[in-house]
Amino acid sequence: MSQDDEAELRRLRWKCRRGMRELDQLLSRYLDREWRQSSGGQRGVFLRLLETEDDRLWHWFMGHETADDAEIQTLVDRIRTLPP
Repeated sequence: MSQDDEAELRRLRWKCRRGMRELDQLLSRYLDREWRQSSGGQRGVFLRLLETEDDRLWHWFMGHETADDAEIQTLVDRIRTLPP
């Protein structure tokens, strides 16, 4: 992995830190397990997800609400099914 890729992962890891341990774990798990092999489009969806407010993310991940954006909802569903 190049130094640029490593720097991007460090930056993203920081953005995955949300101040709520459960969200931190869900987002970091995806980053660790899926990011490297994700397509450019999938990466874009993850970056959009990271721009979402914590309370909205929490409701999506807990299944209390669904995202209006179908791509984001698909990613939320994927992240929810990743094994711990």
